Amino acid sequence: MDNILTEYSFKDKLIELFYKNLESNFSNDSPYLSKLRQEAMREFEKTGFPTTGQEKWRSTSLTKPLMLDYVQHFEPFEKYIDVEKMFMCEVHELESHLFAQLNGWFVHENGGLNYLPGGVIVGSLASAFNKHPDLIENHYGKYAPVKGNGMVALNTAFAQDGLFVYVPDNVIVDKPIQIINLINLTENLFIQPRNLVVLGKNSKLQLLYCDHSLLHKQSLINSVTEAIVGENAVFENYKLQNKDNDSTLITNAWITQKSNSSMITNVLTLNPGTIRNNINVILDGQNCSAELFGLYLVDKEQHVDNNVNVDHAQPNNYSNQLFKGILDDQATAVFNGHILVRKDAQKTNAFQKNQNILLTDKATVDSNPQLEIYADDVKCSHGSTVGQLDTEALFYMRSRGISEETARMALMNAFAAAIIDKINIEPLRGRINELVSKRLRGELSICDQCILDCREGRKYSFDIDLGKTNK
Repeated sequence: MDNILTEYSFKDKLIELFYKNLESNFSNDSPYLSKLRQEAMREFEKTGFPTTGQEKWRSTSLTKPLMLDYVQHFEPFEKYIDVEKMFMCEVHELESHLFAQLNGWFVHENGGLNYLPGGVIVGSLASAFNKHPDLIENHYGKYAPVKGNGMVALNTAFAQDGLFVYVPDNVIVDKPIQIINLINLTENLFIQPRNLVVLGKNSKLQLLYCDHSLLHKQSLINSVTEAIVGENAVFENYKLQNKDNDSTLITNAWITQKSNSSMITNVLTLNPGTIRNNINVILDGQNCSAELFGLYLVDKEQHVDNNVNVDHAQPNNYSNQLFKGILDDQATAVFNGHILVRKDAQKTNAFQKNQNILLTDKATVDSNPQLEIYADDVKCSHGSTVGQLDTEALFYMRSRGISEETARMALMNAFAAAIIDKINIEPLRGRINELVSKRLRGELSICDQCILDCREGRKYSFDIDLGKTNK
């Protein structure tokens, strides 16, 4: 059933849409999911959308996207579309288990759920609710809190499908799982994907999640991902965000780590419209390691906001955050990094850094690293920098016969390399390095990998201009 959202206030319209179609749109819900959904809607009614009056949203406004008209679909568009042929997310020599999501729904030729060696399950969350309800309900809605969080509450109320990954105890997934998440619709689209990732004890998973758009229509995406990393498990989570200027993407991730687990998340934003990444990590066991990296390259009036929270709930843990950005034109960026060290979290090592290069006087960054410490035996630091390229390094390279343009490119690539080098999948690291270099040269088009003739004569390009640096 299609439901057109055309009236302001958007919040009131969503509430009406939810209750009016409660039985028809969510008729297959289990009692657990139905209860969760309705509780979440009641919380959304109280909380609503975040506003710039809230401290952590003061530099990111949703006013414009919430004023637009959208269509929200409560059923898949088609049973199966060969998405992998619509968009070639090519990472040369990368062997992966490749799946796709289209307009918020999981699509794959083998159906909703796919069973890999070792009992690994990958597929549609909606299908998993039907076939493995106990497994899902042990985790779903347990880590992403709705209270006081309007976007999570809204997603929990409306979410119908998304990605489900389950890795049993003592299983190492033989190659990365790669998800291509595509938006392809001629109408303005509002979707709320929901993802759940469960890693058992002593397991290992590398997950690559690629966000792309094929058609340049307005879209508002509000996704929630819950991930539980079991004892002694290893989770590597890579996100590639290559959207368009017309999209608003809000991602909400909650990652809970158990004892002796390790986690790497690396968010690479090459082209956003407006992107807000809420990343929350809870170190809920001892001897855990959490490394969080991010790189964002923005121009024109693009906006990216990384809101990173690490909760040291137990002692003897390590966390490290490093986010870097390059901004051109009137682009804006926000970094809110928060480390919480609880009273009993002794022997904590926690570090946080945000570094930015501005290519114009009109590009701006709002950087807010924060430490909140209640334990006394800890080692923590934080910091941020905003500036231009290193003039001494530039002079040194030019004095050895390197052209100014080549020297600037080398320094810029070196700046980005600190994040790219953290990618442990070698073919992916090479591909990201290539895309970032093309982006910095202004040669990367969003349509490079797309075989559809969907541009309607319009050419989209990335225009970070290295010639503006240090002038």
